[in-house]
Amino acid sequence: MESFKTLTSLVMPLDRTNVDTDQIIPKQFLKRIERTGYGDFLFFDWRQTPQGGPVKEFVLNDPRYNGAQILVAGKNFGCGSSREHAAWALSDFGFRCVIAPTFADIFFSNAGKNGILLVKLSEEQVEKLLRNAQTNPGYRLTVSLEEQTVKDDHGFSAKFEVDPFRRYCLLEGLDDIGLTLRHAAELDKFEAQHDEAAWLKAK
Repeated sequence: MESFKTLTSLVMPLDRTNVDTDQIIPKQFLKRIERTGYGDFLFFDWRQTPQGGPVKEFVLNDPRYNGAQILVAGKNFGCGSSREHAAWALSDFGFRCVIAPTFADIFFSNAGKNGILLVKLSEEQVEKLLRNAQTNPGYRLTVSLEEQTVKDDHGFSAKFEVDPFRRYCLLEGLDDIGLTLRHAAELDKFEAQHDEAAWLKAK
């Protein structure tokens, strides 16, 4: 997992509340066995018409926001079912940070384990960021996990809180497997002692 320290990026405004995981990645794509390629189906039902053409007014289809790695959205982002595929889709599309007033708990955990920093700001602050991204061409933010700040070049500055353990894992680029491998030597020692004790007991 790639570590997250400081990110400066174009901002994509998703001015919607209660964005659930079935909207992030619709259920028909959950049958895939790979963990990659889900970005093609991110917000699929909002991006395409029933005939398969692009919905021009939907923000992911707006060329002004091509390459954005920061997504700003309304409250209760990631609600609904607990599918980890939602985090995979956002990450695969290229998002490394989502800013919203609130997030669903299970999605919050899944996102962090997949290298996505979720930043909680007040509704007023998020509204300001949404308006800035919608009205200022090329609007960018700098998100620092080290300093726990969100800033732009127009005077906006905000602090955010983050769980110390999640902060450590993101800064170090550690998912659950990487975190376990940090203790590989101790695990090997335990296994060796366990095997020896089992062998002696069996004698």
